[in-house]
Amino acid sequence: MTQKIKAVRVHRYAGLDDNGKPVPTPDPLRGVMSLDEIDSPTCTDGHVLISVNYAGIQYPDALQAQGLYQEKPDLPYVPGMDLTGTVLEVGAGVTNVAAGDRVIAQQRTGSMAETVVVPSQSLWKAPDNVHLSECANIGRNFFAANHSLKNICNIQSGDLVLVDGASGGVGMAGIELAKARGAKVIAGVSVPEKKAPPEAAGADRVFCYGRARESFTAFKKEVKAACADLGHPQGVDCVLDMVQGDLFETLVSVTRPLGHVCLIGFTAGQKPIRPGILLIKQVAAVGSLWAPWAHQYPEKHQANVAEILEFFASGAIKPRADRVVPFENFIDAFEVFENNQGRGNTVVCIREE
Repeated sequence: MTQKIKAVRVHRYAGLDDNGKPVPTPDPLRGVMSLDEIDSPTCTDGHVLISVNYAGIQYPDALQAQGLYQEKPDLPYVPGMDLTGTVLEVGAGVTNVAAGDRVIAQQRTGSMAETVVVPSQSLWKAPDNVHLSECANIGRNFFAANHSLKNICNIQSGDLVLVDGASGGVGMAGIELAKARGAKVIAGVSVPEKKAPPEAAGADRVFCYGRARESFTAFKKEVKAACADLGHPQGVDCVLDMVQGDLFETLVSVTRPLGHVCLIGFTAGQKPIRPGILLIKQVAAVGSLWAPWAHQYPEKHQANVAEILEFFASGAIKPRADRVVPFENFIDAFEVFENNQGRGNTVVCIREE
């Protein structure tokens, strides 16, 4: 008889109609998701069977459950792209971990289950001094931010980075990674109440850009003054943009010639980009997706992950769990992002460490 485990499943896309077209207002996620019993997976060659402790949740998980993410798994599916746990069994050919190891894993979907099977190249030993709840969002947060900072912009000590959406998971990771590399950081948030997290993460300056043209103008003036004060009068070297929308041209205007605006997300919606402003400012706007790069350059990706984990182990970055939600209340974690209230690192506790 097949052993059963508990897992969260999405049964239909909350933001799509019966023909797969987006609806004006998505249905509540709690109406399309449930905690079910499914068959327990089995370990195969080149894979690792993991008892899951924590699953990380971020905006892409909520978007995917709405059917508005770039990848739409076949329904029903188990959500969750990041997890931490303990190795139960390794398949033939696996040499990087062993049974009993504490691990961090990343996958496209499937993390919100009591037991999962992950390819061996998609998991890493967790640092001994870091609790598993604190590193359960490494893929979406740190891999995403690191791709922009290192692979695209090659940020060095003394460079200046601007991060918007800075109280969110990727934003906070961007601040911490930039500071660990010796860069200076200006952080932007939408409302004053969100200033505390990026300040705690080590940002050199934190400003509020608001949601209106007048506040964007004030933000631009504050950032330009901060650039001069921090020794970069021509502007920032790199922007990590999670917001896009109407804020985008403000970001371009504070970037130095030949600097980069890395497009990681668009929480304020997508707006057309005028090529003229990029030409006049001599700024490059670059789409930043870490996963395709990692598949194309697997050895470089593994080296990047090792560097991030060393930042954790050395204390150069102090990861944290800002919100831990019990497994049976998993929907609360999704609603944080459904209601645009995400700040920092949100994880679902499937089994306490």
